Amino acid sequence: MKEIKIVLPDGSKRAYPEGVTVKEVVSSLDPRVLAVTVAARFNRGLIDMNRSLTEDGTLELVDVASREGLEILRHSISHVMAQAVQDIFPGVLVSIGPAIEDGFYYDFEYDNTFTLEDLEKIETRMQEIIKEDLPFMREEVSRGEAISFFQGKGESYKVELLKDLPEEVKTVSLYRQGGYTDLCRGPHIPSTSMIRAFKLLNVAGAYWRGDERNKMLQRIYGTGFATRKDLEEYLRIIEEAKKRDHRKLGRDLDLFQVSEEAGAGLIIFHPKGTMLRTLIEDWERKEHLKRGYGMVMGPQILKVDLWKKSGHFDHYRENMYFTEVEGQSYGIKPMNCLSHMLIYKSKMRSYRDLPLRYFELGTVHRHEKTGVLHGLMRARQFTQDDAHILCTPEQLNSEIRAIADFVGYAMKIFGFEYEVELSTRPGNSIGTDEDWDLATSALENALKDNAMSYDINEGDGAFYGPKIDFKLKDALKRKWQCATIQCDFTLPERFDLTYVGADGEKHRPVMLHRVILGAIERFMGILIEHYGGAFPLWLSPVQAVLVTVTDRHIPYGETVCSQLLEAGIRVESDFRNEKLGYKIREAQTQKIPYMLVIGDKEMASGQVAPRERGGDNLGAMPVSSFIELVQDRCRRYL
Repeated sequence: MKEIKIVLPDGSKRAYPEGVTVKEVVSSLDPRVLAVTVAARFNRGLIDMNRSLTEDGTLELVDVASREGLEILRHSISHVMAQAVQDIFPGVLVSIGPAIEDGFYYDFEYDNTFTLEDLEKIETRMQEIIKEDLPFMREEVSRGEAISFFQGKGESYKVELLKDLPEEVKTVSLYRQGGYTDLCRGPHIPSTSMIRAFKLLNVAGAYWRGDERNKMLQRIYGTGFATRKDLEEYLRIIEEAKKRDHRKLGRDLDLFQVSEEAGAGLIIFHPKGTMLRTLIEDWERKEHLKRGYGMVMGPQILKVDLWKKSGHFDHYRENMYFTEVEGQSYGIKPMNCLSHMLIYKSKMRSYRDLPLRYFELGTVHRHEKTGVLHGLMRARQFTQDDAHILCTPEQLNSEIRAIADFVGYAMKIFGFEYEVELSTRPGNSIGTDEDWDLATSALENALKDNAMSYDINEGDGAFYGPKIDFKLKDALKRKWQCATIQCDFTLPERFDLTYVGADGEKHRPVMLHRVILGAIERFMGILIEHYGGAFPLWLSPVQAVLVTVTDRHIPYGETVCSQLLEAGIRVESDFRNEKLGYKIREAQTQKIPYMLVIGDKEMASGQVAPRERGGDNLGAMPVSSFIELVQDRCRRYL
């Protein structure tokens, strides 16, 4: 029998008979590893444990607890869920069921509505399937055979997916566990018994292929983990996230509202929410001015010809709104970069002028589908802390590094840790291969020079350039993509931007698109959930509330209020004829940092008695001392 040579995970090389499976190879090394290995890489290709090996190569194992391993596990759980659904509810059609961040889902066509009781039934059937220890078996068939198979089962969504594949795709893979077969690229876990911890979470509506013109399906969400402990921790975080939901806290703390009368995805900020936003924006303006940015402002609408010239009309128009004025078509801006390029182009530039850094808190509008709108996190109108830097190629490295440093400083100020990703060229890009290579190298070299660790996110760059994404981690360890740096050689070319070099000749500048916090609304939503509405003192819309014991203390309370306002302290007065304990509890519910109790002793001594929202009493002190305390604690931020 012919032998093949395999480089094993420890770097050693061993001969095996041709046709040996990955599972058999692993068993020959250490059978205990099988319990935590969901798949393998062979010659860099991801394959099932049941796959036969027929050539020499290098073998790497995928652990179930790794990011890649969890994705494979969760996708396998979604297949088990689909099997359970069809076992319990005959006639239900399946569509797609991918793994997603922290879980999985599957979309079903079902005439009735799935209930929470139905989810419990599905979970019970899934446990039965898991106990059956059904192997996931892969089969490759021609596209025609697959179409005939799913047509015979009445699975119209699978048939549509198959027919929409490119013509060059001649064969597809099917996966079967027990009596259930699904169209899937794989890989999958070896068998259902490897599923040890999962939970179905909820049901939501989802249009087929995300298009509201298509049929509304029912999407069942779930999650799965390598261990029961990990699952329980995740479920604990979900419950905590519900308490911190920015939409709930937005109502409770009187920060903002989304009104159907106004329109879906449009945020109305109340005074406290506007104050929070103003504090963030004022901080941004100050920090940008310190770093040599010029403040600019562009119009909300620009002629469609400009959007065609930039490439947005061809690549982004489904996310744009359009209007017509006196027979001229305009696009309502989804981005701020076009106006910034026109500012640059307004006069001749020299290499001595560069870099030019334009900063705009620019409000934009994007056509988001109703199904993805989510309070402040996903809105149709929002404001970006947008900046565009035009520089020489030689200045790219220092400018990118400076932005990365700015991001790091901002995340520290607002109390976040973060991770970094480098996103490369997508399929629908514009520009030359040479420009993309230069742009990608510039970003990567800057990250290396800043000694920053990063992951590669293949194919997720902007259509005009690669980008660095900064993903902050909140108090619940959830990741949010906010800051980004995009390197663009293409738009300066399209808009014929030039500068006169030291040689007296015209040269093309490079453009960096970047945001630090991202969309202000979205960042506010993240902040609300990160702090659970209990903002740090410098960010609190209300820093102190004056609480009088009786009506006779009101005149002194008004005097104290005036002193605090004059000193720039954000203060509210609660002079209602209510019990003191009730007013203190209400202030704590509003998560106000300080409650200043004013009674006979404070009035007689001309002092205040601050109480922190956590319950600690600071003791009586002069009003001036309290002002100094607040100002001192806020000084490093303002």
